Order: sequence, then C-alpha cells, then structure tokens
Amino acid sequence: MKNLRYLFIVGICLLLVSGVFLQPVVTLAAEDDAVDFLDDELYKSESDSVEVADPLEPFNRAMFKVNDFTYIWFFDPVATGYSHVVPSDIRVSFNNFFYNLQEPVRCLNALLQGRFSDAGTLLLRFVINSTGGVAGLGDPAGRELGFEAVDATLGETLGVWGIGDGFYLVVPFYGPTTLRDFTGDLVDGLALTPYYFWANGWEEKAGIYLFKELTKLSMHLGEYEDLKKISFDPYIALRNVYLQHRVQLRNSSFLFEEDHE
Repeated sequence: MKNLRYLFIVGICLLLVSGVFLQPVVTLAAEDDAVDFLDDELYKSESDSVEVADPLEPFNRAMFKVNDFTYIWFFDPVATGYSHVVPSDIRVSFNNFFYNLQEPVRCLNALLQGRFSDAGTLLLRFVINSTGGVAGLGDPAGRELGFEAVDATLGETLGVWGIGDGFYLVVPFYGPTTLRDFTGDLVDGLALTPYYFWANGWEEKAGIYLFKELTKLSMHLGEYEDLKKISFDPYIALRNVYLQHRVQLRNSSFLFEEDHE
C-alpha cells in the first residue's frame, strides 16, 4: 500500500511537470492572436528585439537544453497521446472553461492598470460565458457578441506601476520569462485563480493544473518544433519571440482600450 502511495505521488509530480514547461510557449500561439514563426518581424536584430538584459545566459542556455530534452522525450508524447484520445472540440471546450475562470483575475489586473474599458469587457465576458456559455465551455461573448478576449496579467500591472523586468530567465520546466513576469504568473496562476480554491489538497491542485496545461499544449502540437527548424540558434529565437510577442500583447491591449473609449 505504501509503495502504491509513493508511485501515485511520483506520477502526479511527473504529470504536473508535463503541464508546466510549454505554458509560455503555447501562449505565443493563442487561438485569437497566433504568432507566425515565419514572420520576419519576429526575427529582428538582437539589439532591436531584446529589451531585457540576459546576465544569466549560461544558466539560461543550460535550462533551455533541459527543457528542450524533456519536452521532446516526455511532454510532447504525452500531449500527442491526449490529443488522439480526446476530440479537438471537447478539448476546446475544456480550454474555454479554464480560460473563463481566470477572467476575474484579468479584470482585476485591468483595473489596477487603469484600463477600465477592458475591465468592463472582461467582466461582461465572464458573466455571459458563465451563463450563456454553459459554465464557460463556450465563448458566445466573443463569437456571437463581439467581446474579444483581452489579456491583462500581474506582470503587466507591475510594469505599469514602474517595476522593471529585472532580467530574462529560463525557468526549469516552465520556459522563457522575466523575473517580474514569473513572479506575476505565480500570483495570477496559483494564488488568485479561483478553481484552486475548490481543491482540498495539493494532489487535486496538481491534477487540475495538469489537465488545464495538457489541454492547452495539445492544441499547439508541432509549433515548438517549427520554431527550432527555422532557427540558427533556437535559444536566441525563442527569447526574441517571447519578448516580441509580449510587446505585441501589451500594445494590442492598450490599442483595444483606446478603441473602446
């Protein structure tokens, strides 16, 4: 019995890890704001595209290799198997459900950033999709009513408040980020996300997080491999894509706000 318990704990840990690494990477390819890896704009000179210092580059490169190896040999096969078992329509509904539950966190961050129109949009999306979308499984707010998805994170909030990025960081089993954004993601994703409040223990929280991230990853299979194929230095390419996409998200969010004032 004790051996079974140990095996269960180890299995949960491994599955939790399998849902973590590509969270920032699949975010680069979100359904409504996909990143085109073949777009020349994403591959400007390093001096133009890298806005954040990378003083830990030797460490970051080592962690990049660790993440790359574990993704190729473990994470991708798990997500591929999941995609073959669960139909895409059902996975999209699952993804919508988790995305909808995080709308209040985005709404709070939009308010803290002074983006009041975006905060109103996020609140409407949450109410509409939680009711008409059957607990968020659908997205009638965006598809039928035109209330587009809006991104607002604590990392952005801290930036608006004048807190710098710190430095670029590749976190083991998490991926590319910055010190400020990683801190914000921990608060947004773990401390404030409502569905973790319903879990009784860390095993349930791990299972919820695994299911959410595995579903997201299964919808973007092959995109990381495409990036590597067209890159002379995948580490630099991923760093530049991450930073460029972050700027795109920030600019699009504030343009969306201005259009609705």
